Amino acid sequence: MTTMSRIRAVSAGLLSAAALIALGADPAAASDAPPTAATPEKAASAPETLDTLSRFFARDGAVARSAVRPRVEGASVPVRVLSPEFVAGKAGAPVARTEFHASKAVSSDGRTASLWTVRQAGGWQVVNIATGDDEIRYTAQGARALPGGTVFREPQIDAWYVHKGTKVLPLDEDAVRAIGKNGTSLAAYRERVAAAYGDKLPGSGYARKGAAGGYDTGAASAPDEPLVTAASATAGAGAVLVLGLLGAAARRRRRAPGAAESAS
Repeated sequence: MTTMSRIRAVSAGLLSAAALIALGADPAAASDAPPTAATPEKAASAPETLDTLSRFFARDGAVARSAVRPRVEGASVPVRVLSPEFVAGKAGAPVARTEFHASKAVSSDGRTASLWTVRQAGGWQVVNIATGDDEIRYTAQGARALPGGTVFREPQIDAWYVHKGTKVLPLDEDAVRAIGKNGTSLAAYRERVAAAYGDKLPGSGYARKGAAGGYDTGAASAPDEPLVTAASATAGAGAVLVLGLLGAAARRRRRAPGAAESAS
């Protein structure tokens, strides 16, 4: 990775009073968790969420808050990330596990955002907003590249893949750099991630250093960060979760639509 646009676990969490102030909200509201709903879609389209989306899209002045008119499009999608159990070689472990659901939000000027929802006591709750629609877009792209496959993300290098049977295909340029444009076998993929992250799993000495977030295999000096996902860190906040507007930290790298779609 050559940018800091990936979402890091350490960034995905509670909405700070400073962020609330920057958005023109009441810092006292930070103690209140957003309401739960029966489905991810209902949580994403709740009036409170739409109001926060208006502030989110208007935060940089590109459009007036009163003119944002945000809407949520389509159904939510499960977002899966590389499983520590798979990296550790646990028998029968799936390559990825579901961390949260994502819904696509659209502003009146066409900008998009992804609403992350997790299941809490009593229902589904929005816990984060990130710029762009990577989760929804790569899920659709994976379905085209390998129908019936499982789309997942390797957050340590911000790479997206689709897996089915013994085959793993890349969905973006980070994944192409990792496994080649034609993909690789599931066994070969596990060997790669085991070599990269096997000593950084939860419970390892590396993890006990207290670091969290992505893992940059291309950096000259990789940060001390264990295999932890953003949603895992967010979900750990429990009942006090509020919308975590990441601001600049959530500005994900832009890719041309359909990048690496031809992989087969």
